[in-house]
Amino acid sequence: MFTPSSRTTLFLLGALLILALGLRLYRVGTYGIYFDEKSTLLISQGVCLEGANQKDVFSKTYFTPAEFWKPKTFNDFIDANIRGDIGNSPSYYGVLWLWMEVFGLSDTSLRMPSVIFSTLIVWLLFVFVRRHFKSDSLALTSAAIAAIEPFFVSYSHIARNYSMTFFLTLLATHLFLLIMERVRAGGSVANRSPSLPVLYVSYGFVFVASVLSHYLTVTVFLCHGLYALIYLRNIRAWVSLGITGAIGLGLVSLWFLFGGGKYTFFTLEYQKNFYRNIALTNPYHSGFGIILPATIPNIAVRAVPIFSDLFIVTNGMIAVLVSVRNAILALGLGVLATGVIHRFIGVQKPPIWVYAAVPVLLLAGLPFYTLDPLRLLVLSIAVPFVYLIGRYVTDHTDTAQKRLVVLLVLLTFVPTLFLLFMAWRSGHTFGITQRYSGFSFPYVCILVAMGFHQLTTLRWWFSVPIAIVLLIQAGNIVQLLVDIYADKAPKYTYFDKPRIANPYWSSAQKLKSLYTPGDTILYPNKRRQIFSEKMDRTYSPVALLDAQLVNVYLPEDAQYIQRIDPNERNRIVLVKGRSGEKITIFDFKGSTYRYGE
Repeated sequence: MFTPSSRTTLFLLGALLILALGLRLYRVGTYGIYFDEKSTLLISQGVCLEGANQKDVFSKTYFTPAEFWKPKTFNDFIDANIRGDIGNSPSYYGVLWLWMEVFGLSDTSLRMPSVIFSTLIVWLLFVFVRRHFKSDSLALTSAAIAAIEPFFVSYSHIARNYSMTFFLTLLATHLFLLIMERVRAGGSVANRSPSLPVLYVSYGFVFVASVLSHYLTVTVFLCHGLYALIYLRNIRAWVSLGITGAIGLGLVSLWFLFGGGKYTFFTLEYQKNFYRNIALTNPYHSGFGIILPATIPNIAVRAVPIFSDLFIVTNGMIAVLVSVRNAILALGLGVLATGVIHRFIGVQKPPIWVYAAVPVLLLAGLPFYTLDPLRLLVLSIAVPFVYLIGRYVTDHTDTAQKRLVVLLVLLTFVPTLFLLFMAWRSGHTFGITQRYSGFSFPYVCILVAMGFHQLTTLRWWFSVPIAIVLLIQAGNIVQLLVDIYADKAPKYTYFDKPRIANPYWSSAQKLKSLYTPGDTILYPNKRRQIFSEKMDRTYSPVALLDAQLVNVYLPEDAQYIQRIDPNERNRIVLVKGRSGEKITIFDFKGSTYRYGE
């Protein structure tokens, strides 16, 4: 039977989940799918980009939707996964295929698994913190931060594996800590709690699902291994974990031996050389963004926004960190403010000047900042906030929880450090991007929640000025969410100008209403650059992607006559059979929706 306090906790959790779901559903289907999502859509249907497994369909003079939608085999799925995503994420595509079999094909349906997994992260983070830190309030605060975290919201709108991998890796960490807890307790099992064998099997299953949802999830399991290396002194537990890992790796290796994974390392090697060549010869104008040689300074510059944007209280600070003088001044004032807080944190009646010290120090830089003074004001509380996190750990956690904080720190930094190391090994900076180390965000939410809780324990003369600055940052976060919803936050949406709605879906709807027997549908032949002869080259002399993406939304039994017009670059055209009238269904020229988008 729930106590009043627990009922309140459940009510607040429910409100947070409703908020999280609402933020993730809002405008989820407004903007058309971008290039990676096009790959997602086709892979989930067992269709290769540019028709490598549809030669019998597109090599003819004409083709129909019924021919396009002929039954696909598991080998088709593997081939599509290889060509569309280097053999990565097969478990995600399997989940997505099942979802779309039930709920159909649309942009919203395509993105709904991301919405659901992103919302489940909020729930699981509450469960995680409540279970391992024994604090409902810290659990609710962590969940609240995750609910509004712009990174989670933005990636819930993207039909890729990321939200699923963030959920799975958090679940894996939860199971890992339950195993560690059982081992420390000598294997004893509390009422209605899973036994050790069940936990090991569950952990192994989630390990396999995680790695096959994205290969870089291995960085999370690397953190688990480092934590065990530091704290685990039980030989039997090491053997059990070793067996679990060996079985899991054996199952994963089946994908690399017999599935799409066998091409992963070939493709990664090719990409390493391809992007390194760009970094050395054409770093600024290649069409792939800025790709620099992987020198230590270049890597450091790319790493700064990755680390600063991990923490919601410093999100967006790269705008001011580019000015070293301003940043040093802001951080220096923050150090002084932290010194005052530390010196007088326990003093009931400090000297009179202490009451004004923190606000004066934080505001002192405003006359001297030469760009975006409010963001620099926010930057100045970064050091005090880190101090508050440290104080929470010192004052409010027991020995076991302090060990857990070590794991949180590992999970916060190791995934990004791994990316930086791989960039250095590869010789280019292309892969240094937030989404590849996004597994860290749930754990950072916990650390930030600790800072907020410690803030509430400070004397008002310390807490109020910091809280006011945090409200300014809250405004920045709200504006970022607005920009994400408006499709003009490039780091989160990849666009600074809003996309149009999905032209392939709208074209399919027009064709279904206008097509009559005897008509012909013509698709454009967009010139395609061949990067890899082994992966990109197909049998077709013309580009097929526009035709493929429209056919995805056409009825599976339709007998519409279609062909590629080799001389047309931009328009989808319906030619009426009797009159020969040409109706432009969609013209890509000048639109904000094309292959690289």
